[in-house]
Amino acid sequence: MVSDDALDTLQAWLRIQRTPGFGISGAKRLIEAFGSLPNAFAASNAELAAAGFSEAARRALRTGRESPIEAALEWAAQPNHHLIAFGTSAYPRRLAELNDAPVLLYAAGDIDLLHHAQLAIVGSRHPTPAGRDNAYHFAKHLAHAGLGITSGLALGIDGAAHEGALDASGITVAVAATGLDRVYPASHRELAKRIVAEGVMLSETPLNTPVSRGAFPRRNRLISGLSMGVLVVEATLKSGSLVTARLASDQGRDVFAIPGSIHNPMARGCHRLIREGAKLVETADDILAELAVQGMLDAAPRSASAPAEEDDTLDAEQRTLLGAMGYEPTAVDTLVARTGLTPAAVSSMLLILELGGHVAAVDGGRYMRTP
Repeated sequence: MVSDDALDTLQAWLRIQRTPGFGISGAKRLIEAFGSLPNAFAASNAELAAAGFSEAARRALRTGRESPIEAALEWAAQPNHHLIAFGTSAYPRRLAELNDAPVLLYAAGDIDLLHHAQLAIVGSRHPTPAGRDNAYHFAKHLAHAGLGITSGLALGIDGAAHEGALDASGITVAVAATGLDRVYPASHRELAKRIVAEGVMLSETPLNTPVSRGAFPRRNRLISGLSMGVLVVEATLKSGSLVTARLASDQGRDVFAIPGSIHNPMARGCHRLIREGAKLVETADDILAELAVQGMLDAAPRSASAPAEEDDTLDAEQRTLLGAMGYEPTAVDTLVARTGLTPAAVSSMLLILELGGHVAAVDGGRYMRTP
């Protein structure tokens, strides 16, 4: 049962969220002037003017005072739904450190997980098969080691990271760019349900807010802000993941990047980050070791990731084909030229290797090895 004072405070934070031009700095100003947000909203126009608030600010506060908040309170009354106001014990400490911290958070799931040590994993919405596998396996390994995995529920790398953490029975936090009464993208509806049941979904966006282009950069600052560091798995030079990485750097968080082929456009964003100072990682244990060195984790990983062993189910020609492919997307004609095998033989072996999970088809009719 929420006390009357707590309800008054929550209602005031809901109203300040709907007050144009008033972010966390404006809310702090009001609290400093009037002792609390409820007192500020109860103040007269003359009292607000005497406290130094302009006519535009006073007009905005009147708008906030009159804004409807009943739907948000009804949403929060449902099981596993939460409204988290700035300054309360439930508010994530790392987010509270940000200059542009949200005044209010909407959460669905276990909000205690928001206080757990987290690493963000982000990347392309259209990754290569290898990039998606890397995101999944890095997340699974790191979650198994005890880190929470934070991402944005987007297609591609984000979804793979959430799935990897969940499949490790670990912690995952999904930060949405819409109100939590809807799921974007809609194809991740089942994944979102699983995250709410086993992890937590978070948003600063009011209910009934549809997706918009500007929502993603704002969402990205929360993904990095919640975390000790950000891992970029695959990203083009124009990817929003680079925005997340730069926000992380500005927030004093570590930035990690997985390198890739010089011929893979999805690796170019990671290569740029590495040139700019991001830490190059080849295994999930590289991240754990770096965080341990900085004192963010209790200890370095107990065991390094074991190198992949050669699959003894492959015959000599299949191994030759994989060797000719290397670790870059390769056209069938190139494989024919490198191996001396006939086009029919190469095509047949590629089909068998693809069914066995050893290779994957990528754009341009090319193939590449899977991790």
